Amino acid sequence: MTTHFITAEIDLQETPTELQQAIEAELQKQGEPLRWAITAVDTEKEKATVEAVVTTVSVNQ
Repeated sequence: MTTHFITAEIDLQETPTELQQAIEAELQKQGEPLRWAITAVDTEKEKATVEAVVTTVSVNQ
């Protein structure tokens, strides 16, 4: 198992619940999220910057 620090840009959503679901869905693409935080919001572009730590399982060959 390895951990990775990632940054993602997420479109702002209508409600906080929808935003949380969008963030978690995007992070799942990178691995299993351990923790995440919204670190910036660009209201002009309607984007939120999310920083996260995710884990992935390494397959030994």
